[in-house]
Amino acid sequence: MQTQKPSVSLVRATSYNSEVLRESLETLLEPLGGMAAFVSKGDRVLLKPNLLTGARPTKECTTRPELVYEVAKMVIEVGGKPFLGDSPAFGSAKGVAIANGYQAILEELNLPIIEFQGKRYQTVNEDFNHLRLSKEAMEADVVINLPKLKSHMQLTLTLGVKNLFGCVPGKMKAWWHMEAGKDANRFGEMLVETARAINPNLTILDGIIGHEGNGPSGGEPRQLGILAAAANVFALDRAMIEILNVLPHQIPTVAASQRLGICPELTDIEFPNLQPDLLKIEDWQLPDKLMPIDFGMPRVIKSTFKHLYTRFIKEPISVYGRRG
Repeated sequence: MQTQKPSVSLVRATSYNSEVLRESLETLLEPLGGMAAFVSKGDRVLLKPNLLTGARPTKECTTRPELVYEVAKMVIEVGGKPFLGDSPAFGSAKGVAIANGYQAILEELNLPIIEFQGKRYQTVNEDFNHLRLSKEAMEADVVINLPKLKSHMQLTLTLGVKNLFGCVPGKMKAWWHMEAGKDANRFGEMLVETARAINPNLTILDGIIGHEGNGPSGGEPRQLGILAAAANVFALDRAMIEILNVLPHQIPTVAASQRLGICPELTDIEFPNLQPDLLKIEDWQLPDKLMPIDFGMPRVIKSTFKHLYTRFIKEPISVYGRRG
């Protein structure tokens, strides 16, 4: 029996204006079956934006509230019950969201925003059976992943797979940076296994304005005019690096998904709207230099996380919920 090729929908989108953006999203999702193909009446739907920081709200470091607003409305219209969640590196999800202009949409749509709580889950890859993941993400009926297109000083680019690292709660993020040390390959595999465990139903990438250079927060905004969507997050990331003219081996998450056999070749992806070569960007700015994954953590911090990890590995391992 022939396996159906994954589809990645790509459209040009130049504005965050409500009416224009809504039309762009409808065009984007139409060949995938629209929002109703992903959300049924009564579903609890986690919207997972990139809520990196509240410190640079004008630098396009986070997923735009306008995009989250339109996606949330589409979920509500098909009978879903959306809620927002993330685990920012600094501060609370709600604090970072409000600093980035989310207050109005939270109030208008009565959109709950939650702080992720961790639980240990079994993974496909036994090397990562000590992943602690968001209970709320694992138990949601539907997960819609809403990454921001950005350069990244440790991982070259942050796309759909990397955005799901936000489903690793709080201190465990820092522990993973320490555990991987300077091994970008191992860190990339951990991110891939996180994405495979969370298994988002839909990823919609905010590339209308990206963030290039020394990201994820130290670069500058860049108008790109792109929206991308896919049920297969690995296919979406593969398509996006083609658009940005970056090779797979340069991106630890894409390279890891290829090694693990879960990243489709470009020729195995269907593009029902625009082809990647029609959106090609030749001069996207990557970081000036790459930093080590552990970003020089002081010894005292490493000692603290080693103690936390020793306690954590004694926790029981949970099996996957609905989306596993």
